[in-house]
Amino acid sequence: MLYSINNEQLTMKLIIGYLYGDLMNIYGDSGNIIALKKRAEWRGIEVEIRNISIKDKLEKGDADIFFFGGGQDQAQELVSGDLISSGKEKIIKSEAERGVPLLAICGGYQLLGEYYQPHNGPKLLGISLFPAYTLASFDRMIGNLVIDSMFGPLVGFENHSGKTYLKKEATPLGMVKKGFGNNGISKAEGCIYKNAVGCYMHGSLLPKNPKLADWLLQKALELKYGKKIELKPLDDSLEFQAHNTAVKRFS
Repeated sequence: MLYSINNEQLTMKLIIGYLYGDLMNIYGDSGNIIALKKRAEWRGIEVEIRNISIKDKLEKGDADIFFFGGGQDQAQELVSGDLISSGKEKIIKSEAERGVPLLAICGGYQLLGEYYQPHNGPKLLGISLFPAYTLASFDRMIGNLVIDSMFGPLVGFENHSGKTYLKKEATPLGMVKKGFGNNGISKAEGCIYKNAVGCYMHGSLLPKNPKLADWLLQKALELKYGKKIELKPLDDSLEFQAHNTAVKRFS
């Protein structure tokens, strides 16, 4: 995809910041990175994947999109400590505030809330981007998950025992048609704030839901280049056939 500055044709480029991919990557979460990369490249947009983990610095403008996957309690403890001690907490939160798109799944979603309380040990502090908190439980919430959302039906696969509770000012990503969602009681799933999305939908989520993937790409390009972006349509007939079949089968 080309854009012009003083009549010079330049190629658009996006940097995807993969947060703690060496520690937070279960149930196929890295497939979301692959989906974003390929759907951008099919449109002629250059993509760089920037891995950001415990030993790495993070500064404003380092990434145009963030992705934060899921992990076990031990990994979450390490990541929680680094988010706070390294200053990444403030950068991620300020970047989300200015509109940088972000997708967080399961453990990553939990650490974008106020805290996660494991069965044993102290609270793991989050960055408080989402007005939500998570408590460990002994209920395993596992299976296919379908929700109604601003993107239409979304389908994924959940596998978590943590129960997330949204505060009154929070906006859920969607409402559960099939599955458990945030806590198995409220019927809400995930949370959305500006262009940041958190949820429990593994699967991977984005290959199953092209509309959400393209929304993240569009928002990233519009923020980076400061203008309205219309993404080149792709032939998503197979993707939408698979998506619609899954929605019908699991709803």
